[in-house]
Amino acid sequence: MEETISLKEIFEVIKKRLLLIISLIVGAALIAAVVSYFVLTPTYQASTQFIVNQEAQDPKVPYSTTDIQTNIELINTYNVIIKSPAILEDVVKELDLPYTADTLKSKLAVSSAEKSQVVNVTVTDTDPETAVKIANTTVETFQEKIPDIMSVDNVSILAKADLADNPSQVSPNPLLNIAIAVVLGAMVGVGLAFLLEYLDNTIRTEDDIENKLGLPLLGVVTHINDEDVRDSRLPEANRMKRGGYNGSQKKTV
Repeated sequence: MEETISLKEIFEVIKKRLLLIISLIVGAALIAAVVSYFVLTPTYQASTQFIVNQEAQDPKVPYSTTDIQTNIELINTYNVIIKSPAILEDVVKELDLPYTADTLKSKLAVSSAEKSQVVNVTVTDTDPETAVKIANTTVETFQEKIPDIMSVDNVSILAKADLADNPSQVSPNPLLNIAIAVVLGAMVGVGLAFLLEYLDNTIRTEDDIENKLGLPLLGVVTHINDEDVRDSRLPEANRMKRGGYNGSQKKTV
């Protein structure tokens, strides 16, 4: 026969192991806070933008739909070129960075909105000032070298990366990490509570005898200690004292 558990039994298990669950939640939150604030290295981002045009045109001549579509197709090629060693090696040399072009590539993210000629270049680094320098230098180097690489001159810088007065880190996010740790701690705590309850085969109540052993309950023997015996004799002794009973007295007929 399948065993079922009622909602009341679920609350009883949680109530019984509530201290364990709270301890796991608090412990997980503290660990997440310590790791986020003192272990993980904060990182910062800087972004710059450039726009891709098919070719230098007379400003009086409007762009056609075909021109714009061609520009959009070129963006995928430019996204690869801007992260290539031909560009990044020059950036490493110019800024005298303490790592290689491959390492710099891992810090670089190039993206563009759908059906847009605008390309965003985002750099992530542990130093906000370095991130700004890398972003600006990368786009400037790309703009200078793209005419030689593809024989075109169709890149214009829209916005350069700027260093804020109080740059905010993008990772780690302590509040988010703590929130995730609290949820995980609660899940682990509740799961562990039910696991301990499942493994606990201790007989504590009369119902446990019938439910776990399948035996009928014939009677209950109550444990009485010395203090209970003394307390039970006090009312009788007081009654006899009030009635003037004395062990040496005898009843007269």
